[in-house]
Order: sequence, then structure tokens, then C-alpha cells
Amino acid sequence: MSNIYGLIGEKLGHSFSPQIHNMIFENINPKAVYNLFEIKKENLEKAVEGLKALEARGVTVTIPYKVEIIKYLDEISPEAERIGAVNTVDFKNGKLIGYNTDYYGFGETLKKAAIDITNKSAVILGTGGASKAVVQYLIDNNIGELIYVSREPQKVNNLGDFKVISYEQLHELENKDLIINCTPCGMYPNVENSPVRKDILKEFSVAVDIIYNPLETKFLSEARELNLKTINGLYMLIAQAAAAQEIWHGIEISNNVVDKIYEKLQLMIGENNE
Repeated sequence: MSNIYGLIGEKLGHSFSPQIHNMIFENINPKAVYNLFEIKKENLEKAVEGLKALEARGVTVTIPYKVEIIKYLDEISPEAERIGAVNTVDFKNGKLIGYNTDYYGFGETLKKAAIDITNKSAVILGTGGASKAVVQYLIDNNIGELIYVSREPQKVNNLGDFKVISYEQLHELENKDLIINCTPCGMYPNVENSPVRKDILKEFSVAVDIIYNPLETKFLSEARELNLKTINGLYMLIAQAAAAQEIWHGIEISNNVVDKIYEKLQLMIGENNE
């Protein structure tokens, strides 16, 4: 049986997925190989067929293919269907089954940080694909109010009944509990950027950034200076990878394994940015 696994995406030069998955493989499947598959948009279908021909066991999927890949799958899980995006594919008995473990990873991040979202308000910066799993988790776990923020709110029309406001309207909000950055603003190497001004953050209590490189974005640094609780995207990245491995291997991976990899990756990313 093949031991081929990997990540499908368009540009993968800064990905930490191989390090994460290989750390997990050391414990559960030492012969496995996790590859980076950089694929042009026009070649996605051919790539999926090629992986089937190679009898790959599973892949994770990143931007810009989390929605596009669905059309090439045989089945998708209930959470992936609700979210409308897939980030994990299991090759099982000749079928390709899609899942969304970003959903699980975000939930584990909130649990680790002891954040209770019940009946709280959440402001989501960005309306793109990166926000899909985050928002679905919040909805499924009793968030009280959810508001999207977009640079062009008048052009956003696929978010159902949710309120969409501009960045200029952020100061008008009455309920300010969580603010979650689901944009790439502030990601390495553009570390001097932040999606919002510092003064916007002062009335929130929690700031979450799904970016993990750098570990502390300007957005989180300014939130911390204002005494908000801050959470980066690294634990989400590792927890979603562990959930993918659980699907591929039919096992349970303990939080201790995730915590150890989290500690190692924190050091690794910190050293890379020095």
C-alpha cells in the first residue's frame, strides 16, 4: 500500500505542513512521505487523477483550492458541506472523501485558550475562504452575534443574513467581545501591516489572528499592548493537521502530541524570523 501524503496548493514555499505532518508520522507511520504539490489552477483535475493513479493515501488542501477541489471528490463530510470548503481529502477504497479540519483546529484553539464564545459577539475581518470554517464553528457553538467586515461590503452578497460592515464602521459597534482576523494582512514578510487601527481594538476583550507567521502579528502586538487576550493561528494549524491524520489513519491523536509540536514550531518559526 502506498504511503504518499501531501499538501495541494498554488504557492507553498513558506508552508510548515511538512514539518508538522512528519513529526506526527514519526510516532504513527514512520514510512510515510509528506510532499508539497504546487499545482497550477488549470492542472488541478489532472493532479487529483494523478494522485489517485499513484494510490496516494491522503492530502491536505490550501488556498486557492479549498472550494475548487470539491467538484473532483466522491463525497464530502457534513461539516465540509456546511462550510462549503474542503482542506483534507481521504483516499479510501477508490473513493475521494473531503473533510474540513480547519473547523476542528479553530475549535481546539479556543478551547486551549479557555475562550467561552457562548452568546458573545464576534467581528470577522475578511469575507474570503479563510473565514468559512471559523464562522461555521462559531455558529455551531452558540455565538451570540456575528458581524463581517469587508473593504467593499456593497459587493458581498453570499453571506446570508449576516451583517456586513466596512472597516470605517467598526467604531460604531456596540457589542465588542472577539475580533478575528481572517485576512492575510500582516503575514510574513509584510509584518508591518495590520487590518485595523490600534484604537479600534481597545474595547474588545479577545483578538484572534489565524496567521501563524509571524507568531505575533502587528494586529496581535497592538491588541496585547491594550491588554486584550491574544491568540495566533499556530495551534489551529497543528490541530487541523492532527485531525487530518486521525482521518487518514483511523486513530486518535492526543492533545499532548499537538502541544509538543506546538512548542517545537514556536521555536522554529521564531528562529526563522530572526
